[in-house]
Amino acid sequence: MARANKKEAALESMSSGVKQKFGALDVIIYVLLVVVAIICLYPFLNVLAYSMSGYNAVLSQRVTWYPIDIDFSAYERILKDRQIWQSMWATVQVTVLGTGLSLVLTTAAAYALSRMYLPGRTIFSALMLFTMYFGGGIIPTFLVVKGVGLIDKLASVYVPVAVSVYNFIIMRTFFRDLPESLEEAAMIDGATEMQVLFRIVLPLSLPIIATIGLFYAVSYWNEYFTAMLYISDASKYTLQLRLRTLLIGTQFGGGDAGGDSGVQVMTQSLKMASVAVATIPILIVYPWLQKYFVKGMMIGSVKG
Repeated sequence: MARANKKEAALESMSSGVKQKFGALDVIIYVLLVVVAIICLYPFLNVLAYSMSGYNAVLSQRVTWYPIDIDFSAYERILKDRQIWQSMWATVQVTVLGTGLSLVLTTAAAYALSRMYLPGRTIFSALMLFTMYFGGGIIPTFLVVKGVGLIDKLASVYVPVAVSVYNFIIMRTFFRDLPESLEEAAMIDGATEMQVLFRIVLPLSLPIIATIGLFYAVSYWNEYFTAMLYISDASKYTLQLRLRTLLIGTQFGGGDAGGDSGVQVMTQSLKMASVAVATIPILIVYPWLQKYFVKGMMIGSVKG
């Protein structure tokens, strides 16, 4: 009896030591996570603080991560600028249409080339991988876009880059990991390839589709270089291209928007407010796709 009591006491002491050890490790992990979160959040908080701070606070550079002498004049001037709303609408069109087109093409290519029985799938996959390492360059690509009549059209922003090979590889790997028995059972029941894709594969692929869709959406929302190359009509500028024009010192909105308000707004505040306006909409999308995003990134990482 005494021996059993000693054994239980030893086990309890060991378990308490393990709990204390893991408890200390948890504290370290949480501290590191908080530090990383602060490092990631500080630039965004600094942008918001500058955009909402008063003239004197911005001029004296006293703003850090919280606004001083709160003033929303910069946002008022931006929201009164018609060009900003035009650029916002253009960016929304590029993001929605581009993400839809990219998802359709990427899903179709990934599913087809994930089938082991597809003739020539190795050749097609190799051709797609080849484009990751070698490209035609800016000038040949510009000539192609011009040749097909996409210059000064929003389609020029997303059609030439409709398929990302990196996203294609991720989705193809996911399709390969799906159990073949599901497809075989559906085929035995008389299902066609398209029925298998739409009724079995795609419903099971919502996490990866949401993840890849988020990648595409963020990429199109932040795109400005392609728009700068192919769009010269100011009325079709995307939001990021409009923001770039502002940040390099171009006169904002022709200098007329908000001119009758009598409020002097610092150029720095305008720039920061424009950055916030361009960033906040895409941040709103993340909470809605977070559960799919996490699951989609983890699928295939653990087997068993």
